[in-house]
Amino acid sequence: MTRLLVGTDSQEVSERLLDYLEGQVGADDTVYIINSLVGGDDTSSDEISDGEDAIDVLEDGLGEQTTVETHQYIRGNAPIEDFLEAAEEFDIDEHVIGIRKRSPVGKMMFGSTAQNLLLESDIPVRCVPLVSE
Repeated sequence: MTRLLVGTDSQEVSERLLDYLEGQVGADDTVYIINSLVGGDDTSSDEISDGEDAIDVLEDGLGEQTTVETHQYIRGNAPIEDFLEAAEEFDIDEHVIGIRKRSPVGKMMFGSTAQNLLLESDIPVRCVPLVSE
């Protein structure tokens, strides 16, 4: 039995992660799906709805083959904080995230949740490329 923590921020990301996960998870596994938003005045109702839609793509796609639990966090944390807290709370075995190709300047200016997760987590991280080239 494996417990996976899957982070998503859009339907497109969810679709790519679903393509990957469909061959990777089984009936004994549990998939925790999270979407992390800042909250307050920095988060619109459209962003909340988009996050719910992103979660639904994965839940609908995986729900018949494995146990799925979903969470949308809107509590003022950075996504990395929500990932690390959820990993501890659910005692997960692995993270699953989508990664985008970005320039070094783009990483420096805007940060990278994926990079921070790789550096800060002591749990294995599965990185799924979001764009095939």
